[in-house]
Amino acid sequence: MKLTRTTNRPFLFITVLLLLALVAVLAVACRNQAETAGSQPEIAGATEDINAIAAARGLTPADIAAAVKTYTPSGMHDEYYEFASGGQSGQVYVIGIPSMRILKQIAVFTPEPWQGFGYGELGTMNVLAEGGLTPDGTPLTWADTHHPALSETDGDYDGDFLFINDKANARVAVIDLRDFDVKQIVKNPITLSDHGGTFVTPDTDYIVEGGQYAMPLGFEYSSIENYEDDYRGMITFWKFNRETGRIDKDQSFAIELPPYWQDLCDSGKGPSEGWVFCNSINTEMATGGVESGNPPFESGASQRDMDYLHVFNLDKAVEVADAGNVEMINDFRVIPLETAIAEGLLYYVPEPKSPHGVDVTPDGEFMIVAGKLDPHVTVFSFDKLQAAIEAGTSEADPFGVPVLNFDSVMEAQVELGLGPLHTQFDDKGYAYTSLFLDSAVARWSLGGSADEKNDDPPWTLVTKTPVQYNIGHLTAAEGDTVSPDGKYLVAMNKWAVDRFLPVGPLLPQNFQLLDISGTGTDMPVVYDMPLPDGEPHYGQIIKADKIEAWEVYPEVGWDPHTQAVNPDAPKQGEERVERDGNEVHVYMTAIRSHYTPEHVEIQQGDHVVWHITNVERAVDATHGFTIPAYNIHLSIEPGETASFEFDAKQSGVFSYYCTEFCSALHLEMMGYMMIAPSDSASATTD
Repeated sequence: MKLTRTTNRPFLFITVLLLLALVAVLAVACRNQAETAGSQPEIAGATEDINAIAAARGLTPADIAAAVKTYTPSGMHDEYYEFASGGQSGQVYVIGIPSMRILKQIAVFTPEPWQGFGYGELGTMNVLAEGGLTPDGTPLTWADTHHPALSETDGDYDGDFLFINDKANARVAVIDLRDFDVKQIVKNPITLSDHGGTFVTPDTDYIVEGGQYAMPLGFEYSSIENYEDDYRGMITFWKFNRETGRIDKDQSFAIELPPYWQDLCDSGKGPSEGWVFCNSINTEMATGGVESGNPPFESGASQRDMDYLHVFNLDKAVEVADAGNVEMINDFRVIPLETAIAEGLLYYVPEPKSPHGVDVTPDGEFMIVAGKLDPHVTVFSFDKLQAAIEAGTSEADPFGVPVLNFDSVMEAQVELGLGPLHTQFDDKGYAYTSLFLDSAVARWSLGGSADEKNDDPPWTLVTKTPVQYNIGHLTAAEGDTVSPDGKYLVAMNKWAVDRFLPVGPLLPQNFQLLDISGTGTDMPVVYDMPLPDGEPHYGQIIKADKIEAWEVYPEVGWDPHTQAVNPDAPKQGEERVERDGNEVHVYMTAIRSHYTPEHVEIQQGDHVVWHITNVERAVDATHGFTIPAYNIHLSIEPGETASFEFDAKQSGVFSYYCTEFCSALHLEMMGYMMIAPSDSASATTD
């Protein structure tokens, strides 16, 4: 099937037609809803009260069925967790499925006051500082989280860790799912942005981070006129150590790439394990500059019929890096482009233009690529890919990277609709692809080993379900593992438009839950959920019983950042204030509804190091702690020890108190810090 060349004017024309069609569809839908509300049918088997409520609200039997599917009674737990990016908030949403209730917002890259993240507590401050600086040393104060990835064992989610990238600043975070706290942030030392992260290998040996916008590696300066010579792309493989729960920077490495814009990635599974696939855009190497009369990026980067699917032999790349065939850039191992070509680490396959997703099927046999400006998804065969590599090729890109023949690697193309982006899978042999311009989710049938799982012919569109509106990514229950569950799919829509009460010009995003437990054309939307804080980009859905989260920390005095007891943790009966010159250490305990000590007297100019242990063992008995005038705020969970430090620059009397409502006498849980002026007599301590 021939791929058509798309230029700006036809694309604009198609977009206008689509918008007109969308308006027409919405008008019909509204008319039908009004007509239905006027002649409301009774719901079979429902009580008189239920029928009366349904009639009063204009509810259909389908509406009632959707409500039943998602309703989760008080005290009943959801079947799945969804971990979704928090976009410009820099955080991660934790959502229960099917209820679609927000359970938590995990603080990751930016300060978050409720959890006391980044407001003085030394552990969180150190995590932020470790990966929180610009190249000139300025603290980073915002992030753009994009693609969370759950840790895997044998290609299946194991519920141990969660990783997520910060596109804006090329950072990767490690979250321990025993306590849902971030433990590490690493800053990529050679590039500034990383849309293509994070993706894990089947046993979480490596976390894959693809760059976005080409730049001189290592933050060097070069004129845009030297783009082809000095600007480069990259892909980084972060080595993960399960025992420490940390990324090992010394064992990590990157591969230098041509100055295309790398996008999303996926790791091989089963027969394709040991290989990694990333798509790219702007293989035109457009440099923009409309102010100088050049084509704008959106047209300059959309001229070719094809971009390049990047194919990496990761197993061999590890051998090359460990053998020392690298260059050091900012103390980080980088395999040069020439070495990657010579060692057979990198191959290109032409792919539909402007792709935004490459997704490996659960059996590892095929790679699915969706091109935003092509109505098809293209299916590449891993077996054919290996055969093409073995046969060799005389074609190469301008930098010498081998380019494999498209027809020799392609297995099938399936026409789905306008604006395909991202694909997930279920347990019934179906794939699901988001259609941005169509505002729909497409269900289509897979071939290969999945051919016998349903009655639909392989590589065919089965149905499309409209969503509201302009879907970006989607995520299905365990939908990118070796054993997807099916059941549920979440459409992560960019626009809400008319779905919710007006809240001003800035509208929420709209997550819609689809029931995909059926086959064929049965794929209804059953819930709309507004997301009010940042633009989510991607998510992953895991069985709830795979996560063994702590309800309280294992022992009193626990340090969440070492995941062990802090030997210096304050203990009951040993609370005190110690002075060593102008350094003061406060050892405090917290329990409902009391801090010990209640009075802390220090001297102006002292350096104060304050340690608090929450000695509670009851579930949910969290205590907050704040010294507002010094911008200190902590959340201390049961059993946890937390520390903070500050310089006592301002004299006066300052109250500290518990910010987490913990008991009937919560307001009485407070104390006074008294800072004597520096010219007064020496302070005493109680």
